[in-house]
Amino acid sequence: MTRTPVRIGTAGWSIPRALAEDFPGEGSHLARHARVLNCAEINSSFYRSHRPEVYARWAAQTPAGFRFAVKLPRQITHDQRLRAARAPLTRFLAEVAGLGERLGVLLVQLPPSLAFEARPVRTFFGLLAGLFDGAVVCEPRHASWFTPAADRLLAQLRVGRVAADPARWPAAAVPGGWLGPAGDGAGAVLYHRWHGAPRMYYSAYGDDWLQARAAELRGWPAAAERWCVFDNTACGAAASDALRLRGCV
Repeated sequence: MTRTPVRIGTAGWSIPRALAEDFPGEGSHLARHARVLNCAEINSSFYRSHRPEVYARWAAQTPAGFRFAVKLPRQITHDQRLRAARAPLTRFLAEVAGLGERLGVLLVQLPPSLAFEARPVRTFFGLLAGLFDGAVVCEPRHASWFTPAADRLLAQLRVGRVAADPARWPAAAVPGGWLGPAGDGAGAVLYHRWHGAPRMYYSAYGDDWLQARAAELRGWPAAAERWCVFDNTACGAAASDALRLRGCV
């Protein structure tokens, strides 16, 4: 079986000046990023809406195999806390449709204060599934989400649970929720968000840490779609870490 390539990218696509030679060629930062790495996460959608034409312009700057992850608006996840979401969700999905086939996955990041409750979770992700037939992953940050009951419900809803670093809870370090029909990762999106440690958003990762993550990625089945997004962008470490991980896998 052909092994699915690991998707490695960053939150956004800013290229630090020190790494300019590693992202050669003409064009925008996005165009140069997409010639070297094969995915990027759009975080600006969390703070403000973008017209479909903006998403389409971003898609046009990337090659056919490139994919974007897009973060849901904070209005849905933080302000309304997954409730009464139909109208803003419909608007958001109409906007991101501008990415066309470049849209790879939707990211639902939840506030640390949002505890797991089965009914609103089932209602929200059921609504989302009825409006969007692509991959969805969720990054919860309250301890109540890292239980067998929460994991079973996410699996039933075909929602992957993000593997995050630093992990607030031990289970948060590894993918959970929907892991494919056999539960082994095949046929599912295994989404990793690495925020930098010990200082979140700033610190670069060491070579040993990256090599350990690369070994874990190789341990999943060939049909698992493995995403790795570096969010330690504050001082430019994300792009460097992405390049180094690419050399390990």
